[in-house]
Amino acid sequence: MELKNKTVLVAGTGISGIGATKLLTAVGAQVILYDSNEALTKEEILGRFDSPLPQVSVITGELLPKDMEGIDLAVLSPGVPVDAPFVKAMAEHHIKIWGEIELAYHYAKGVLAAITGTNGKTTTTALTGEIMKAWCEHVFVVGNIGNSYTQSALETTDDSVTVAEISSFQLATIQDFHPHVAAVLNITPDHLNRHHTMECYINTKKRIFENQDESDFTVLNYDDEITRAMAEDTRGKVIFFSGRHVLEEGYYFKDGEILWTHDHKCEHICYDSDLNILGLHNMENVMAAVAIATCLGVPKDVIFKALTQFKAVEHRIEYVTEKKGVYYYNDSKGTNPDAAIKAVEAMVRPTLLIGGGYDKQSEYDEWIQSFEGRVRLLVLLGQTADKIEACARAHGFDAIIRVESLEDAVRVCAEHARPGDAVLLSPACASWGMFKNYEERGRLFKQYVQQLED
Repeated sequence: MELKNKTVLVAGTGISGIGATKLLTAVGAQVILYDSNEALTKEEILGRFDSPLPQVSVITGELLPKDMEGIDLAVLSPGVPVDAPFVKAMAEHHIKIWGEIELAYHYAKGVLAAITGTNGKTTTTALTGEIMKAWCEHVFVVGNIGNSYTQSALETTDDSVTVAEISSFQLATIQDFHPHVAAVLNITPDHLNRHHTMECYINTKKRIFENQDESDFTVLNYDDEITRAMAEDTRGKVIFFSGRHVLEEGYYFKDGEILWTHDHKCEHICYDSDLNILGLHNMENVMAAVAIATCLGVPKDVIFKALTQFKAVEHRIEYVTEKKGVYYYNDSKGTNPDAAIKAVEAMVRPTLLIGGGYDKQSEYDEWIQSFEGRVRLLVLLGQTADKIEACARAHGFDAIIRVESLEDAVRVCAEHARPGDAVLLSPACASWGMFKNYEERGRLFKQYVQQLED
């Protein structure tokens, strides 16, 4: 779709909306930047750009029918639900609707690898990006990892490799989006307040490979029944990885070693002791990243060197410091129970766990059950504290303290911790309501920890 001199409405004024607006103005489109928050001013929104953009107008509050006249295309930021009333109204006005990654895809060049799943996306994307940077000159790491795809799309070349972390929100609005390598890491209940049913959530995740053909690759988690079944739905060549099974074809983890079986032979990739990241879930992330890189032609020695140099992603079981013999870990990105389970399972010390936050309609039973032999104190805060406490007590876990703030939570943990313990922030909940995002929550946690007495 040629967008020069077209009128495009961009919904959302965050990172994705700003990136989309910059791309659109660069290709000659006229942009209407829209935010439903009527408290925002035009000056405040336009102040988010580095320089004035005369071809951009701003609408806040309610989007009226007259505002939709003459719009050729609407580009939705991931935070905008496709069933929002104004989106439905635009569809009724026969306005074409794309997501931000669809827009970026239409202007990007080179090879694209896209990664989705409920958990592990950021670590796998970052690790894949580091491997590719060790092999290729022009590599872009984009998407839900914090750098919008639209921000980088026009910088890509035919020789570029783009590694994209893609959320279900972004996949809900694709049309032609077509990665050469697509990976689905796992599927567990999440964002049901947005997708409403697991069936919808799963089908949305599957869209990452819906445009692939026989020349493409689909990397799937063999241990997850849902992702294993996706092998029947993709036209791409399937590459499995497993942390629990020995595979005749694919990548697997056994006795501390990652192995690759293919063409009737078995190759050593690395030992877990070679790596700087913890836990079985991270071995799965490593296998996915290695599979993607191998599909893109990266030699094994280059992959190994990048693996051994990689450090944990910020906010994902990130070691913070040691105070008075107590070890502090920041897993603020553990925004759902399954992610938080993986963090708990990665702990090798008696653990004081900080949990709670915004309610995404999750269930916490399996998270509580993972505490056995690991968690000796649960410190709760936020909207879900009542729900989590009731669930914990129903499972016989009563070592619970309620607090009003994250700063209080850190203080309480420091008071109750013993030398040799770990304090883990892994909330199993979103950050909204108390913090702008999980990054702010994680950085504040680290700040409060550093302020503790040595």
